Amino acid sequence: MMELIYPFDLAPLVPQPTAETMSKRNPFAEYLPVVEPNGMVTGRSPRDYCHSGAKPLHPVVHLHVVDRFSRIYLQKRPMTKAIQPGKWDTAVGGHVSYGETLLEALLRETFEEIGLREFHPVFLKDYVFESEVERELVNIFAAVGSFDLKPNPDELEQGRWWTLEEIDANLGKGIFTPNFESEFDMIRQSLLALL
Repeated sequence: MMELIYPFDLAPLVPQPTAETMSKRNPFAEYLPVVEPNGMVTGRSPRDYCHSGAKPLHPVVHLHVVDRFSRIYLQKRPMTKAIQPGKWDTAVGGHVSYGETLLEALLRETFEEIGLREFHPVFLKDYVFESEVERELVNIFAAVGSFDLKPNPDELEQGRWWTLEEIDANLGKGIFTPNFESEFDMIRQSLLALL
């Protein structure tokens, strides 16, 4: 598993601040690490800038949750989300905050979104995903077991278990996020190998 490599000192802001942008800066903004594909942190950037179309590469974590019946737990994104509202997606997905490790972000996001604390994450792979508004270094993990999941209504609209047949029958119909569909195709065999 690749890990983020932070500089000894605080990484520079991306983009470099100007007098005008400093006066408009939100002191409560969440900062994300800006990275190279190998995990080297080269900067830090406000979350809204990372989603502005400027596309600095920033890390995210995804967790695929699978039970012993080969069902996959998916979350439905709230209609209030700016990106892919109302579509079904990976059980857990979230940004790594500046200063966090991948595992810290994964544990935090998993508890925030589905209330799960006790699990053993298995790293599957990483890849770069690019959309019209952002560019992410996606780090994929999986967890297999019998879990009592408690979806957080502040984070997701709903969650439920899907069979492989249900997923296959709905691919390409606009029900899932494009990111989920491409990622699921990439890791399907790895998920099944964990059972």
